[in-house]
Amino acid sequence: MSLYAIGDLHLSFESDKSMERFGDEWKDHPKKIKDNWHDIVKETDTVVITGDHSWGKRLEDSMKDLEFIAGLPGRKILLRGNHDRFWNKTSKTDSLNELFVGKLLFLQDNFYEYEDDKSGKKYALIGSKGFSTDEYCFLAEDKIEKRFKNERKRLIKSYEAARCAGYDDFLMFLHYPPTNVHEKEGMFTELAREFGAEQVVYSHLHGKERFDYSIIGEHDGINYTLVSSDYLDFKPKLIK
Repeated sequence: MSLYAIGDLHLSFESDKSMERFGDEWKDHPKKIKDNWHDIVKETDTVVITGDHSWGKRLEDSMKDLEFIAGLPGRKILLRGNHDRFWNKTSKTDSLNELFVGKLLFLQDNFYEYEDDKSGKKYALIGSKGFSTDEYCFLAEDKIEKRFKNERKRLIKSYEAARCAGYDDFLMFLHYPPTNVHEKEGMFTELAREFGAEQVVYSHLHGKERFDYSIIGEHDGINYTLVSSDYLDFKPKLIK
């Protein structure tokens, strides 16, 4: 039973939002995702999808996108991305889990188990949207601070719930990168160290000029992995 990750599927079966304007690599990208997924992922595997699933503005506008994901092999665990407007105050994590029971799992303010069948080690999968700033962030300072604090609280809640349930080994998933282009340390790298995460997996970054905006590889004993779909050529990345 392998664990994979990929982010930023950016599906738009009902919202007419083409990704091709961002580069030729996005041409027919839903077909690339489906074909690669079927080639790589088995039904017994788990795939964490790190946000930006759908361009739909409401849940009803995103249903075809989410059903597309649900129809792919494996256990699918979804994080919230900055473009996932269907996942809002009215469509909360619990209600989404109820709506897609047996099809999709939604990761925010909770955790899921992954068992490494080679070592027998049981990991708690921790995840949240996270937050990061770059030259495209135009929020006021107080709003930036609030977003960082809210996402930190969400992750701590998940870590502590997993610890209370007896887990000591963690894999941490974010939508946003853990740091920005100007720094290699931040709130989320500190959290990963504090709770002893083995890996941090993230996405959100698109285009060759942005792929190196954050940490890739080992840093302070933790492995950092970028899984934006265009970075991976739309192929799920093996994590464990």
